[in-house]
Amino acid sequence: MMETFLICSGVLVVVLLSGLRVAQEYQRGVVFRLGRFQTVRGPGLYWIIPLSVERSVTIDIRTRTVSAEQQETITRDSVTVKLNAVLWYRVVDSARSVISVTDASAAVYQLALTSLRNIIGQHDLDEVLQERDKINGLLRESIVESTTPWGIEVERFEMKDVELPEAMQEVMAMQAEAIREKRARIIKAEAEMEASEKLAMAAAKMSENPAALELRRFQMIAEVGMENNSTIVLMIPSDFVSLSNTLSDYLSGRRPGSSSAP
Repeated sequence: MMETFLICSGVLVVVLLSGLRVAQEYQRGVVFRLGRFQTVRGPGLYWIIPLSVERSVTIDIRTRTVSAEQQETITRDSVTVKLNAVLWYRVVDSARSVISVTDASAAVYQLALTSLRNIIGQHDLDEVLQERDKINGLLRESIVESTTPWGIEVERFEMKDVELPEAMQEVMAMQAEAIREKRARIIKAEAEMEASEKLAMAAAKMSENPAALELRRFQMIAEVGMENNSTIVLMIPSDFVSLSNTLSDYLSGRRPGSSSAP
């Protein structure tokens, strides 16, 4: 009788101990009793009714990083591109991640691929290359609404790499070179315009004082003399120039047929 009691007690202890479960700090246990959801337990040690009366499904609530496989899609301006993207998400409601969807990880992954192709197809190539922050925000928003009922929070969804056809790369390189040449010509034209304005102002200042013109001439001669060349400079005073102009005007007035003062 005592042996039977000990055997029954031992079996009962084993059965009770078989209901013990341990959930790590980053895990939660979703408990079902006879097929119906009961509660979420953990982290730490918890107990469920053994003999298949209660069943526990362990869920990892850490952030998961998923690298989306390369997708070939067409932009709105009919350019074929190949894209790689990375998705970060985590489970915030363990119960719904088990009850609402069969395989949460696979569902989120396929949803991310579909959204990636749809969003890229709604934008031009220039927007995809230059407005990546905007595109990344749209990618995340496009799947948040669908993943929330599954108890999943999408933290980030971003493009990692954009691969263009070789022909398109050559065209873009030519376009970039043309833009750089255009900017260089504009800058050069602006510099010439500014220089001409400064020269006009300098000429106006020098015309007010003939001595300034002579000083500028001496400075120019000094600059030419510093170079190792055989340049010959003939100095003609500005008074001779004025005298020649006066003489030319006088001779023009003395020519036959020219009108003279009464």
